[in-house]
Order: sequence, then C-alpha cells, then structure tokens
Amino acid sequence: MGKCKEIVIKVIPQRLAHDFVRKHHYSHKVINNTVVNFGCFLNGFLHGVLQYGPSLDKSKVIQLVQNTKWNDYLELNRMAFDDFLPRNAESYCIGKTIRMIQKQAPNIKWIISYADGCSCGDGTIYRASNFILTGIKKNNSIFLLPNGEKIQGMTLSGVSKTTPRPELNGKCIAEIFGGVFDKRKYMEITGAKIMEGFQLRYIYFIDKKYRQFLTVPEIPFTDIDKLGAGMYKGQNITRAERHAKKTEKTPNENGINTE
Repeated sequence: MGKCKEIVIKVIPQRLAHDFVRKHHYSHKVINNTVVNFGCFLNGFLHGVLQYGPSLDKSKVIQLVQNTKWNDYLELNRMAFDDFLPRNAESYCIGKTIRMIQKQAPNIKWIISYADGCSCGDGTIYRASNFILTGIKKNNSIFLLPNGEKIQGMTLSGVSKTTPRPELNGKCIAEIFGGVFDKRKYMEITGAKIMEGFQLRYIYFIDKKYRQFLTVPEIPFTDIDKLGAGMYKGQNITRAERHAKKTEKTPNENGINTE
C-alpha cells in the first residue's frame, strides 16, 4: 500500500477527474466549474482526486473574509479517494495541493470547503488538515427524492435553471418557477424531502494574516457534539464516541493532530 510520502500529486484533465469523482465520491456527481484538478497517484495508478474552483454563490462567500478580492480564494468543492491509499492520505493530499496552489497562484489567500453531515461526515479530514470551523447549519438545501437521489438546492436556484430535469418530467426550473425558485412547490411536485443533518463550513488560511479579517466567529470543534451534528462515514456518531473507539485521529481545538 505504501506511505503517504510516496503519493505523487499532479494536475490532471478535468475529464479524468470527473470520471473518478463519479465513481468514488459519495454523491457520484461533479461540479463543472472547477479550475484546477489534482490527481493523487501511487505506483502510477490514480487513487484520489481533489478539485478546486469558485463557489457557486461567490458574492456571498467572499464576505466571510474582509479585504478579499474577487479571485483571492478557492473552494475545495470535490474530494474523492478509493480505499487503496495509506492512512492519513487525505489530509496529506490536502496539504500538498494547498502548497502547490500557494506556489503557483500566490494571489489565493484562503480555501473554503464544506462537510456534508447529511450524507457523509462532519469534517474529520478538514480538522486534521488545520482548517478552522466557521459554520454549523442545519440542512435546509439538500433534497432527497423518492428514488433516493440527492439534489443540492443551490444548483436548482442557480446554474441549472434552463437544464431539463427528470424529476420535473423533463421540464427545467425556469419553466416551472419562472425567475424565483420555490422550495415548497418543488417538494410538492417531486415528493422530495429535506434531508436531516447539518452542513459544516471550514476555512483554511494560506495567508495567515487574513484570519484576523474573518467576519464570522470561529467555532470550537466541541460544538459539533453539542449541536448533535456529529457524523462519520454516513453514520450519526459523536466525535467523543469516535475518539473512544479510536476510529479517527484526534485533532485538538486548533485543528492540529495530537496523535
């Protein structure tokens, strides 16, 4: 299986990254606006992908950190690995790709990413990679269709207004709702339900001085359990329970691994 330092990370074509994400990401869906796609190789074989790009709601996200210019940050919007890489490979690859971004794109001051506590986990990898927790929000934007498909509400109200959708009998959002997406009407038409769980927002500051410009509070990791937002590999379980079972490496409240 090898060691983390044997992993080779390089930029790969978006098509190759998308194919891997469709197969190995829990959502099996891709985001088309990625601007850089990293492949993680061991012994010449692709075992992981990290994709960075602009946020879908960039005008809102940019306000999280004052003095940020339009192209001063990126979102880590897809990360997928198979089961072959050694332990801690995910955090190793995050750190490596961020250093590559820092070297090749020095204008990037910070990275944002989200943990899907409805379907996957509460951000163990981000905490182990020195990200700061800046948001814990009960989900109100991910829909579960009767056929089991999960739909991100952001895509419904944003980039996909004119794309025919099978759950709307081939019609597009614009045809059904006009200019304003109606969540309740969408649920009535499709039979969709809001998924239970939380969305957690993490930020990593490449340029450390930008941390002082954060416009929202930094949240201690202990609040994840206090709010009942703990989730790991699709199962509801607190961080405290995981630590007791030693199923995850234990980051301290500054996000640094202590094991």
